Amino acid sequence: MASLGSYTRSAARATFSAYRSLPIRWRLAGGSAALTFVILCGFAGIVGVLTTRQVRTQFNDEMRSAMDQLVPQVHPAIDRSTHQITCDSPVALSAYARAEDAQIRVFNDDGYPICSSARLEHGKSPSSSAKPGFTLPTSPISEQLGYRLEMRQIHWQPVGEGFVVYARPLSDVDHTLARVRFFLILGVVGGTILALLAGLAIAQRAMRPVAELTDAAREIERTRDPSLRLPHPEADDEVAELARTLEGMLQALDAARGETEAALDRQREFVADASHELRTPLTSVLANLELLGEELEGEQADTAQAALRSTRRMRRLVGDLLLLARADAKRTQPHRPVDLAEVLLEAVVELEPVAGGHELSVSAQRAVVDGARDELHRLALNLIENALRHTPPGTRIRASTAASGPLAMLVVEDDGPGIPRDIERRVFERFVRGGRDGVRGSGLGLAIVQAVAESHGGTVTLSRPVAAAGSEPHGSRFVISLPAALPALQDEPAGSRAASAAHTSTTTGSTIGRRRSRS
Repeated sequence: MASLGSYTRSAARATFSAYRSLPIRWRLAGGSAALTFVILCGFAGIVGVLTTRQVRTQFNDEMRSAMDQLVPQVHPAIDRSTHQITCDSPVALSAYARAEDAQIRVFNDDGYPICSSARLEHGKSPSSSAKPGFTLPTSPISEQLGYRLEMRQIHWQPVGEGFVVYARPLSDVDHTLARVRFFLILGVVGGTILALLAGLAIAQRAMRPVAELTDAAREIERTRDPSLRLPHPEADDEVAELARTLEGMLQALDAARGETEAALDRQREFVADASHELRTPLTSVLANLELLGEELEGEQADTAQAALRSTRRMRRLVGDLLLLARADAKRTQPHRPVDLAEVLLEAVVELEPVAGGHELSVSAQRAVVDGARDELHRLALNLIENALRHTPPGTRIRASTAASGPLAMLVVEDDGPGIPRDIERRVFERFVRGGRDGVRGSGLGLAIVQAVAESHGGTVTLSRPVAAAGSEPHGSRFVISLPAALPALQDEPAGSRAASAAHTSTTTGSTIGRRRSRS
């Protein structure tokens, strides 16, 4: 019983869930059709019962009336040869019965049939051709062999008494009732189908304004423009009230978004201006600390060097904030043709002192883009510095530039432990730190890389280097794709083209600067 109850509950939940998944117009039309079906079934049941009673009552009344007319026409006669009672007019009985496809039989007081509407029996049992072979009933009204029988007792003076039996087939009534039931069922089914179709048409018409609101909402979602107007239905009903409410809400959201964007624009302007203004005093403080560090000795010199390191870090952070603030405020520096190969080599030379035993290999091929040299330098610097900072000593780091059709590529990859998978999707967000190797940073390096790439119309992707067969991939691979400069912009002086010719260098210490000078 418990399993049966749980099965019933599961089936009920499944049915309810399937019902809730139907569109509203189908639910409305289905409910209307179900209600119509119930009403029509009740109506058909009542009509069927009343019709059945009426037909049977009429049938019984017809039999009673026919019997009343039949009894006076039955007259006995005595066969002089056999001295048996017979009917005086069997031919008249046959003509009377033929009109209603009925059967008439006359019995004597002993219950022996003496004649019928089919033929005179003469005391014999009915033949196989007689219709039907019923016997004298025991009650005035009865049924035999599919016939309705009515019996009347008659008095024949001076012969004696007899019985007249009038029988009509019940098939006529059954056929009539069957036709009535068929038309009633046809009416119920047809009415239900018509109610369903009418309900669908009405629901479709009623839900049309809602569908238009849905399409408008999808368009607003696609364009993210809350200033778009919503369609208003012609009727002033609940749907029109909903449209007005939604439009008021969108206008409020649009106003709130405008205020928020204005506040963010003011904030970006402030950050950009503040970062720019901070660079001058920081540069002055940095120069003074460098002079103090050269003149002081002992603990005072160590203190000056510590302050100098903090100031350099602060200047670096202010520079990062300034670059991001300019990117947010859509402030772009003047662009000119820049060779990514030169930018990469300059970044490697700058980071040479902090290579820390890393094996750094560079393959620089000419790849000219139209951009801001300082920002591209910061991009390359951040990528290589990120690889040096988050990989252990001895790790191999490879940096390269190349031109590939309409794109200029800058690739930096390493064989280190790689970026944790839990932050791979957020690695380009601001203030996201790996932290797995214990190295702390501002969390702005890769955010600046993405901002610079996007401001130059390019993209940055993160993947893992291709591993050898049978080994799992590890490490990180950053690919910067920037639109290459037009051929007319790539024409440079011969000295510049010579300086940006292909370079391939490998270093583990301080040799890369000398290799670049010789090239």
